[in-house]
Amino acid sequence: MRHKFHSISLDKIDYAILESLQNSGRISNNDLADRVGLSPSACLRRVKSLETDGIIDHYVAIVDQSAAGLPDNVFVQITVEKQTKEKLAEFERRVKECPQIMECYLMSGDADYLLRVIVSDASDYERLHMDVITALPGVSQIKSNFSLRTVTKKTSIPFRNKGGN
Repeated sequence: MRHKFHSISLDKIDYAILESLQNSGRISNNDLADRVGLSPSACLRRVKSLETDGIIDHYVAIVDQSAAGLPDNVFVQITVEKQTKEKLAEFERRVKECPQIMECYLMSGDADYLLRVIVSDASDYERLHMDVITALPGVSQIKSNFSLRTVTKKTSIPFRNKGGN
């Protein structure tokens, strides 16, 4: 939900709830209520409201990709032949179907798309490149860069406006 934070008024307690859940998604409602200074029932109502309003999108467990056998990140710049609405929609649909493509961004600049792909090694990427990426509709150019190591990877959104209420 792209503009939810601008259309819904959040206060200090909402931001405290969001920060706590981002850092510990499995925190019990009672512990969360203690942390943000609410009763458990009021805290649960707030969390449910944040979920209903789309502020909390979903809950996940973050799996270590190295432990899962996919330690390497490859950043792939894709240029497509034509940027018609239909061609872009088909490209994006196919990208979403590939489980090793973790992120895909429509870009401004030299490339049309930037993908983050996870692979076990260079030969795994070669297979993915040949079988999947070159077969994506409308692809005219591919530039791939292997990450040497991850310096930082954040999952929590920093909140600038912490609510004035």
